Amino acid sequence: MVMEATTASMCSTNRGLLFIRTSPLLVKSMATQKPLPSVSRTVSSRKSSTVFPLGEGPRSSPITNTPPVKLLTRMEQLKLLSKAEKAGLLSAAEKFGFSLSTIERLGLLSKAEELGVLSAATDPGTPGSLLTLSLVLLLLGPLCVYVVPEDNLGEVGLQIAVALLSVVGGSAAFAGSNFVSNLQKLR
Repeated sequence: MVMEATTASMCSTNRGLLFIRTSPLLVKSMATQKPLPSVSRTVSSRKSSTVFPLGEGPRSSPITNTPPVKLLTRMEQLKLLSKAEKAGLLSAAEKFGFSLSTIERLGLLSKAEELGVLSAATDPGTPGSLLTLSLVLLLLGPLCVYVVPEDNLGEVGLQIAVALLSVVGGSAAFAGSNFVSNLQKLR
């Protein structure tokens, strides 16, 4: 059985006349065709929108409803002071005259809060910011070595100094990002 494969398409002219044109090279589909939607049916999508009073913008609201980070409770859960004691960090700090009474007398915790260090430890955006900083610093060292010429001793010294600072700073920022992220995790 021989079948002739043709398709028909409708074309219109300026006068509104319709004619059918066939092409012998196209194969007609055997699947059922979907009917065309009627003109009277319209498809629309509604999105919820918020209208603000005149002169007012959106009010700030927290994006996520995560509970606040309890820093000291989380440090107790992770047993950080016990780990620092086992590592010998507390005895080494005491040998250098850095004890809890010294921290209290110097007001270092209140100074840290004034500088925003303790607030940053509870901010959910801090681990991401520190990770970004670490990546930038870790890329800065090789970039400086590549860009700065090696014509004299000063430029070589600059390359070494920037590479060293970027490795130390990038590693510290990466470790800080990991530490703050672990502090902020909920159990």
